[in-house]
Amino acid sequence: MQLAYRWNTFALLDAGDGEKLERWGRYVLRRPDPQALWPRLQSARYWRQADAVYHRSASGGGHWEQPTKLPAQWIIHYDALRFRIAPTGFKHTGLFPEQAVNWDWMQQQVRAAKRPVRVLNLFAYTGGATVALAAAGAHVVHVDAAKRMVQGARDNADLSGLSAAPIRYLVDDVMKFIQREQRRGNRYEAIIMDPPHYGRGPTGECWKLEDALPDLVTRCASLLADAPLFCLINSYTTGFSPQVAANLLRQQVQATHGGTVTADEIGLPVQDSDLVLPCGSFGRWVAG
Repeated sequence: MQLAYRWNTFALLDAGDGEKLERWGRYVLRRPDPQALWPRLQSARYWRQADAVYHRSASGGGHWEQPTKLPAQWIIHYDALRFRIAPTGFKHTGLFPEQAVNWDWMQQQVRAAKRPVRVLNLFAYTGGATVALAAAGAHVVHVDAAKRMVQGARDNADLSGLSAAPIRYLVDDVMKFIQREQRRGNRYEAIIMDPPHYGRGPTGECWKLEDALPDLVTRCASLLADAPLFCLINSYTTGFSPQVAANLLRQQVQATHGGTVTADEIGLPVQDSDLVLPCGSFGRWVAG
């Protein structure tokens, strides 16, 4: 498992009994996490010091109880990258800190290439990867079906001093966009994706991971440039083994372009302990 351990403004303070306790800059948040099945390390009193606690609703979604009144949003940073944190009614904060593992890796790939790199970022959310790639010098096409998420990516790029970076932001259904790119003959040196298990496009298009992912990877493979650099498939779907992403990349990318495929899980270290909270999985292909 690969761990995001280089954060200074974020920390996983404790996890257990189905919850996690995190420090986001000045504020400590307490949220449910289905992977944290072991007993907590810290005392109940320690957990009660959270500035906000998320409670699930039986009808879906939930709400934040705020012993300390939180601002609507605040900023944290990772190296030179800056991100806006804004807790939502669906327990999320607008950023997945464990993805720093992938940001570091992608930046290394782009910088080592020493040539122009065009990256297609699919299901791009609020642009953590987009900002990291742009900071490394890549040209990025950022695609997400949610207008609010795409605006969040613009905000994060602006905060990181990348308002003039070559980033193209698109609110679009990923599959429809990919099909248009195939017809247009556009090509990319790198393609990354973070597909949800289930989702809706901007005009109601339905996405189901198990049905759509194989076709998506096949189509994306056809968009790779003659001298591609890397591909990344990230997933938070429960039960989605890293080996699934590896198999897809071996069949659709490695079989044509050679190179190397690796797969693993990503996680967050629990502060002051040897425990780790598993957070997701990935498959990576790198050119030889």
